Amino acid sequence: MNTRRVIIVVAAMGMIIALPVLSLAQTAQVGNRVLGHALEIELGLVQRMKYEQPISSGVVNALLGATGELAKRAQTLAPFQAPQLGPLPGGKFSFGTQGCQNVFTGSDGRKNIRVNQDCSLRRQAEEVIAVNPKDQLNLIAGANDSRIGFNHCSYAWSFDGGKTWGDQIPPFYQFVLADGHTADACSDPTVTFDVDGNAYIGGILFDLNSAASAFVVAKSNADIGGAFYHSPDASLSFQTYSNVPLGVVANDNNPNIFHDKEFIVADANPGSPKKDNVYATWTRFNVATGAGVGANSPIYFSQSKDGGKTWSPGIEISGANAAICTAFSGESNANACDQDQGSHPVVGPDGTIYVSFFNNNTPSSTNNQHLIVTCPAGNDCSLIPSWSAPVKICNDIGGQPLGPNASTGCPAGNGCLPPNGYRVQDSTYGSLSVDQNGKVFHVFSDFRNGGGTCTGPAAAATPPCNQDVFYSFSTDGGATWNSPLNITPSSKFGLTAQWQPWSAVAPDGNTLWIAYYDRSYGNCESTGCNDITLARIKNPASGSPNISYTRVTTSSMPNLIVANNPIQAGFLGDYMWVTTDMKGNPYIVWADTRGMGDGHVEEDIYFTRGCYAGKGKFTLNPEFCSHFDHP
Repeated sequence: MNTRRVIIVVAAMGMIIALPVLSLAQTAQVGNRVLGHALEIELGLVQRMKYEQPISSGVVNALLGATGELAKRAQTLAPFQAPQLGPLPGGKFSFGTQGCQNVFTGSDGRKNIRVNQDCSLRRQAEEVIAVNPKDQLNLIAGANDSRIGFNHCSYAWSFDGGKTWGDQIPPFYQFVLADGHTADACSDPTVTFDVDGNAYIGGILFDLNSAASAFVVAKSNADIGGAFYHSPDASLSFQTYSNVPLGVVANDNNPNIFHDKEFIVADANPGSPKKDNVYATWTRFNVATGAGVGANSPIYFSQSKDGGKTWSPGIEISGANAAICTAFSGESNANACDQDQGSHPVVGPDGTIYVSFFNNNTPSSTNNQHLIVTCPAGNDCSLIPSWSAPVKICNDIGGQPLGPNASTGCPAGNGCLPPNGYRVQDSTYGSLSVDQNGKVFHVFSDFRNGGGTCTGPAAAATPPCNQDVFYSFSTDGGATWNSPLNITPSSKFGLTAQWQPWSAVAPDGNTLWIAYYDRSYGNCESTGCNDITLARIKNPASGSPNISYTRVTTSSMPNLIVANNPIQAGFLGDYMWVTTDMKGNPYIVWADTRGMGDGHVEEDIYFTRGCYAGKGKFTLNPEFCSHFDHP
């Protein structure tokens, strides 16, 4: 076996260090070819192919942990001294499901509330949130979580509108994969409520040293509210006492197949003919198409009509379109739109399913596109002909500085915005939402206005890095789209980076909420600190929207780099999340690097929600949101 070794020389803490990189023999120990190839890209052993989509960063970080690469990174930093862990706020350590609560409070009453309740310095990032339509004080948030090793999933719950939280690891690890083993890791958590208040969670499970990967679903019945999860099989007389059988959306033991970046969404519209159906979309990486590793990664779909117990066979819904998918396909159809990542499914008020995704089937490596497909409510969406051909929403312009950067942790082959080392999200995700009138909104960020000194290799690029956030809308069910509107123009925010946005539209369509990471405060553009900003767009589907901005974070989040956290550097997840309640109030979760405020720079999940309270004043203090006033 070829055991070629590659040595990368980096500068860290003023020293020149030779870092051994995994040999091909070591990467071959990863049993799945898709994952082995992703690891080689991350380590700089090979380059990503021109049209190839990246594996999700949560999965890759599990690989780095399992192969010892994160430990190697930490060992190179002998001068690094982590802050000593002292007593937590309140004067002592406390344990339990709500053992390590923390709240950051701003001078104006803004509150950032810690969601994950473990007392460790383990990573939590890449988060989702859902509001129970039957009880809007009941919230569930999910995150990638490494408290029990590698990368797993965790889910938190609140019964008081997010003022306090409990959290847990889901019952996924009793599930036996198709290779006969239980899973090593979980990634890309997802959560949804149906119209009756039943909650569903999902995750990608995989086995690091073998070929298996699966997409599974567990349930929390309406009277439980996410406090724990159980089998979705309602025919079991002991359903809530059992972890298995789980709902199985996909399950393979094929070294050429890997399931990635899944989301589930329930039809929670009371008037829909398909209410309480649960839908799943994900990326299916396939290297066995005859075109080499990374050959294609189409978007797949499955549905459950029995509360998550059984799921229809997965079908490819990303389709083909000769007008927009004109370059490289791993399929027999040369115009297949099959170089995809980051699907986002939403359900309209009549039961129509909308799915957006990022696509690379274009001639340019930096000018790619966001697409959308739909399945009308009257169609059987488990059948491929029921889905529309893909429609182009807009271009996505890349060109961000490419890693590696040893000091920031920016991975090889990934775009970053120096001095941050986090993978830029726009090449994997756009956010989709639909109002009760069927208007559809799409939000993304890209680098079309970037350039200057923020180009080329990430190790040499310097700010300013002018990444911007945009939105488009469709008033005809996704058939046509307006040109993207820049909501973070340099004329207002200077040459600063705004990135990793997520969005939700109020049910009446009058307000579109967009939250994003923002380097426009203080000196963050040059130092790499970040804040979260919430944009409120009134009349978003008109020719003259009104946009206002609220700073969500009570203070800036420090830049997480190798020097202050070598284990978590380079990873902040691929998305944050925004949702609304039935009155259109926003709920926001994000990965925050302030930790517990004790000097440690590490990733936790924080939350806030907004409402109008007292004389119509908008607030981000959940304690004032008990009346759920309309925004």
